[in-house]
Amino acid sequence: MKRRFMRSSLTLVFAAVHLCLGAFAQPPSTSDDPVLQAMQAEMQRSKAQLKLEDMSAPFYIDYRVVDVDEFSVEAAYGAVRTNVRTRLRFLKVVVRVGDYKQDSFFGQGEGVGDLIPVDDGVLAIRHQLWGATDRAYKAATEALTAKQAQLKQLTIDQPVDDFAPAEPLQSIGPLVKLEIDPNPWVKLLQDATALYSTDPEIQSFDSLLKFQAVNRYFVNSEGTVVRDGQILGSLHIAGSTQAADGMELERSHGDEVADLKDLRGGEDLLAHTRKMLESLRQLRAAPLADEDYRGPVLFSGDAASDVFSDFVGQNILGLKPHLGQPARTKGAWSTSYKTRVLPEFLSVVDDPTLASIDGQPLMGHYDVDDEGVKAVRVPVIENGKLVNYLLGRQPIRDFPKSNGHGRARIPWNNPGPSLGNMIVRSSEALSREDLKKKLIELCQQRELPYGYYVETLAPQRTPRLLYKVWVKDGHEELVRGATFGDLDARSLRNDIVAAGDDVYVSNRSLNVPHSMVNPSILFDELEVKRANRNKEKLPEYAAPPLTHPK
Repeated sequence: MKRRFMRSSLTLVFAAVHLCLGAFAQPPSTSDDPVLQAMQAEMQRSKAQLKLEDMSAPFYIDYRVVDVDEFSVEAAYGAVRTNVRTRLRFLKVVVRVGDYKQDSFFGQGEGVGDLIPVDDGVLAIRHQLWGATDRAYKAATEALTAKQAQLKQLTIDQPVDDFAPAEPLQSIGPLVKLEIDPNPWVKLLQDATALYSTDPEIQSFDSLLKFQAVNRYFVNSEGTVVRDGQILGSLHIAGSTQAADGMELERSHGDEVADLKDLRGGEDLLAHTRKMLESLRQLRAAPLADEDYRGPVLFSGDAASDVFSDFVGQNILGLKPHLGQPARTKGAWSTSYKTRVLPEFLSVVDDPTLASIDGQPLMGHYDVDDEGVKAVRVPVIENGKLVNYLLGRQPIRDFPKSNGHGRARIPWNNPGPSLGNMIVRSSEALSREDLKKKLIELCQQRELPYGYYVETLAPQRTPRLLYKVWVKDGHEELVRGATFGDLDARSLRNDIVAAGDDVYVSNRSLNVPHSMVNPSILFDELEVKRANRNKEKLPEYAAPPLTHPK
């Protein structure tokens, strides 16, 4: 299936890749903020009055509001396809009944989502909050009863508290507004996608631009009040073509930066677009990968970022198992605490307190998480050994407190353990030249005529740009149609033999905005085989002419 950008819709906007633009700040005051006024007033009323007859009063309540002002544009083949401006305020109310050891956060008791007015009427917002709080409380009382009934049927040897207390925190940041001139960017997307006309065999060519002003509010019954704002955005271009045998080939380019000055615009973007089109031409002409190969494979920092994200980033999250399950977490490393999960020369920290690294801005920077807990630097893997998990306020065995990594996706998801800035470092870093030499040496030892170098990966960790590196003279040959047979968490632990001294930064918005920082890596042995991909039929007739007769 050809890659297509989906039309702008509210349910998809918030998985978009983000970048910080220049923010138009207002003084950090709450006296003229109707949203905070309404949230704080209703919180006081709820704490004082919310109680059903014969039922316990809530021991904890929180309100989260996310105010989003978004501008998005799609272009294809040199023409604008959509142009949309949207403004919404999302509300999530969580009411917890019981206590910190055993509470009602279960099933329908996990909170109520709603939309609140974007007009700044305090009374209107308060009424919306009141209604959502009432519904959340009633659902919580029913959920606690259902949870207790289920627990009676289970034997739990090592009980873990349901919720962790946190110190009250006050953090009032400036609000932001989306005040931009979109016209130059729209023209840039038109110019970039018009370059499809340089290659008559291009079958799809799309672009997507999004700018957002996101103001977040958080108030809870413990006394925490948080407000912060960001200007966020993304710019992506993607294209596809087919080889003569029908294999579909795709390439994409995207910028995800933390400052407008770092966004590739103008001639820089056009140059990257031309390079992407050239790579599609080269892929069409490239030979198929050999049917079987087992040996050394070198991953660029770009390709390695996807590997680390999938097999490290997802497994260091302290996700509480389902009710009654004895595991420490839900991830593949639930039983790997204090054991080796990577080579001894690799260590990993997650540090959301960093705004940049080596001069490169980081998308995963934040001061306070979405549960009102201050961001903290967390060493996760030290010399290959797993020593920590990233946590929100839901404890897991051996980890009773949050370490400031509870974050929520927009619009109505509850906060949970999430990456901030995940940084992979090597204590034995090699240069790019030395990594290639080591790749060739390993091939020579195995009497292999070539090794592989992976420049970029497609979804599901399929090589998108894969090169044979020939032992005889070191030259690189592009091939297509390959897949990995055994790339998994075990291969990261056992088969990585070297890492580079490069610092590759990948800003991304999977689940929540975060950053991957990592070097290139060399695997001693991986299986690379020809992918079992169905060949699509070529178009039955030619595409329209690249110029329209006048």
